Amino acid sequence: MTVQGFVAAGLEPVSEVFAANFERAGDYAEVGAALCVYRKGEMVVDLWAGHADAARTRPWKADTLVNVWSTTKTATAVAVARCVQDGLIAYDKPVADVWPEFAQAGKGAVTVAHVMSHQAGLPGFMEPTTLDDFHDWDRVCARLAAQAPVFEPGSLNSYHAATYGFLAGEIVRRASGRTLGALLREDVTGPLGADFHIGLPASEDARVAELLPADHPAEAPLDSLPLPVRLGLSNPEQDPGRVNTRAWRAAELPALNGHASARGVARLCAALAEGGTLDGVEVLKPGTLTAMTAVAADRPDLLLGFNPQWGMGVAHNLIGVYGPNPRAFGHSGWGGSFGCADPDARVAIGYVLNHMGPELVGDPRGKGLADAVFAALG
Repeated sequence: MTVQGFVAAGLEPVSEVFAANFERAGDYAEVGAALCVYRKGEMVVDLWAGHADAARTRPWKADTLVNVWSTTKTATAVAVARCVQDGLIAYDKPVADVWPEFAQAGKGAVTVAHVMSHQAGLPGFMEPTTLDDFHDWDRVCARLAAQAPVFEPGSLNSYHAATYGFLAGEIVRRASGRTLGALLREDVTGPLGADFHIGLPASEDARVAELLPADHPAEAPLDSLPLPVRLGLSNPEQDPGRVNTRAWRAAELPALNGHASARGVARLCAALAEGGTLDGVEVLKPGTLTAMTAVAADRPDLLLGFNPQWGMGVAHNLIGVYGPNPRAFGHSGWGGSFGCADPDARVAIGYVLNHMGPELVGDPRGKGLADAVFAALG
């Protein structure tokens, strides 16, 4: 196994930690992965290694894409923030202002902020729902519009693992007239040159790594969990094997199926770390970025079990997975990927991989890399 790419002078320890992940055995053994870091708007780390398939016949390349699960949510948060910036929606206004059907079942006062900070009371589906249903956007959104909250909106937060994407995506579609994936591509990632896609065209399939499920996935004792947590985890239960299909890649699932390279994740986060603009491309105005990252929920999340200090679709860094600064923000994905931005240090990190770890949160590979980056930067 050979690590390819480069690190800027002084960041050699980051390469060593990245390489050491490929020496792991067991649940966190690396198969293929990439890491990209920006500092003060410049790329200072760009590493990749390993293989893009279980058979280890396809080498991982600099532009290899992989499903990044909930790391997608940062891109989705940016798409919603663009609608706020354009005056199409406001975080403190009811969702029903742009999506009238959403007012059903007592949800007339649920705001965009409630949705974006996982406080809307819709962490999963009450009606039995399958992954096949996820390919019928209108059907799923109608189901959420008709559903009553399972807790009083704004009274607590419980991670809306899958429903977040449909809720945010339908808000964007109603407000802008475009799907969230199209808005992101046309207004954000395309102009920025960030290799990050929600709804992947078939022309890009040759670049996509095969996602490999965890060897020993963690099992939750569903019967003993509160209803919001049960819904978020089990209706429907996710299937990593489905990710490796054309239908999944083509769909727009803004909570779950972003396909990105490490460079793409890091470049998007670098724009956020730089106040909203990178290389002359304005992703968000400073005021919009401030509103997106403002703390909206400062309590433990029922599903996650810790305080993510939710902003408008991004989590803050109270538990230290994105370096030492609690003001850093971003999102991690099931199995280990993450993207983060530290606006004080002006550092952004993107890390992607194809061998999923067993936990929803807490993968040591990513934390070790983030720690190494900030230690080397001093």
